[in-house]
Amino acid sequence: MLVDFNHGSGCVYGRDASEPEPLGARINGRIDAALEAEREGQRPRGYLGASRIGEPCARRLVYEVTHTPPDPGKDFEGRVLRIFAAGHVFEDLAIRWLRQAGFDLRTQTQAGGQFGFETAGGRIRGHVDGVIIGGPEIGLAWPVLWEHKALKASSWSDTAKKGVQLSKPVYFGQMQIYMAYMGLGSALFTALNKDTCELYHEHVSFDPAAAQALSDKAVDVLRAADAGDLLPRIATSPDFFLCRFCPFAVRCWEDRA
Repeated sequence: MLVDFNHGSGCVYGRDASEPEPLGARINGRIDAALEAEREGQRPRGYLGASRIGEPCARRLVYEVTHTPPDPGKDFEGRVLRIFAAGHVFEDLAIRWLRQAGFDLRTQTQAGGQFGFETAGGRIRGHVDGVIIGGPEIGLAWPVLWEHKALKASSWSDTAKKGVQLSKPVYFGQMQIYMAYMGLGSALFTALNKDTCELYHEHVSFDPAAAQALSDKAVDVLRAADAGDLLPRIATSPDFFLCRFCPFAVRCWEDRA
C-alpha cells in the first residue's frame, strides 16, 4: 500500500517546488524582454508624427513630443509591442490580397523608402502605408491614399458600423493630413478584423477644413513644446473616458497648469 504523505499539502509530483513560473510564462517573459529592449534601443522620434495629430487631446501630444516619461506601469509592455508587430504582418497580407485582386498598390518609392512627407523644417512628418495608382472599376478615381489598420473584433465592428470619422477620429485625422501634404483627393481605408479576417473598406474624401484645423493644431503643439508650456486639458475631470486610458493621466492631473 502506497501512503501519500503529501496529501493535501499542495505538492504536485514531478514539479520542482522552487519552479517560479510555468513554461509559457518563462518563454513569453524572454520574448517580451527582447521586444522591450529593442524598443528602448531605438532613437526617439524628433518630430510630431502625422499619425498622431488626430489625437483629440493636444496636451497629450505635448507630452509625447517632449518625450515626457509615461506614468509608472503605463509604458508599452511586450504584449502591446507584439500587437504592433502582428499589425505589420496583417498589413503585408492585405497588400498582397489587393495586388492579387488587380489593384496597383505602391508601398515604396523608387529609392526603396516609404511614401511620405515632412514640413515645418522636418518637425512634422508622415509615412503612408501606400498609394493605389490604378485598379478595377469600382467607382474610385485613381490615385488614392491607402491606409490599413488591423483591429480586434469589437473595434472593427464599431468602425464598420459608424465609419472611420466617428469611430476612429485619430485615423481619420491621419488620412486628412496625409492627403493634404501629398496632394491626394481621397483615400481608401482598409480595416482587417484580426479575429475573423473580415475586411472593411471605406472611401474617405479629402476635407480641406479638417486638414487645416489639424495642421494648425500641430503647430500649436510644437510651439507649446518649444516654450515649455502645456496646452489645456481635454476635460475638467480625470474621470473623463480618454483620461482614464491616457499614459500621462497621473502626471497631467497633478500638474498645476
